[in-house]
Amino acid sequence: MACARFIVTGRVQGVFFRASTRDFALQLGVAGYAKNRDDGSVEVLASGSTEALAALFAWLHHGPPAARVEQVQREEVSPRNLHGFTTR
Repeated sequence: MACARFIVTGRVQGVFFRASTRDFALQLGVAGYAKNRDDGSVEVLASGSTEALAALFAWLHHGPPAARVEQVQREEVSPRNLHGFTTR
């Protein structure tokens, strides 16, 4: 299993970004969480297959219809034992 942290900036809070990310991640079989950060960005920690994380990374570049994503940063992190996908 691969594990990555994504930081998504732009208009990504108050537009159902976290809930939509959860729904898409669960479809992909990805575990982890999505949470709002104080700076207005969203942090996503995700664990899954390399292919699933690539699909999530691509999706994060546009997100739900009301979002306006400016940038997505990806950082590979050490594998985590995550179960399910939650919003925080």
